[in-house]
Amino acid sequence: MRAAIITISTSLSRGQGVDESGPALVEFARDLGAEVAATEIIADDCHKIEWALRHYADSDVCDLVLTTGGTGFSPDDVTPEATRAVIDREAPGIAEAMRSASRPHTDKWMLSRAVAGIRRQTLIVNFPGSPKSIGQIGAEIGPALPHAVALLKRGPGRDSHAG
Repeated sequence: MRAAIITISTSLSRGQGVDESGPALVEFARDLGAEVAATEIIADDCHKIEWALRHYADSDVCDLVLTTGGTGFSPDDVTPEATRAVIDREAPGIAEAMRSASRPHTDKWMLSRAVAGIRRQTLIVNFPGSPKSIGQIGAEIGPALPHAVALLKRGPGRDSHAG
């Protein structure tokens, strides 16, 4: 399983500050057994995010693209919109499980607008921009992600029971 990790932050893309969430996602992906093919930091810009998601799903052929940041209510939080623009199908159960996993840890769990979806045979998942949240959410959804990727690799016309 090949993975790309994208940190979405305008300030970090300008070299202001230290990315802590990207490395947390790298560790999470490796714990899933993924080869991390790429890491990138890009600005909170819908077109740049869309381009990166398409690139890693189509050209670099990653099985899993994990993003961190840009999922809140701020006007520049556009990661969910960019993700929806490039996916073929949503994976709402993953996003629901992520919010559910956040609930015991924060009273603001319902403010996450994170999206998960499928582009061709690539699973794209938006994580929040907090390393602590990545650990909490990752523990909940991690066991299902390799299975989801395996189902996507089967391709059309094959038996693809989710269970």
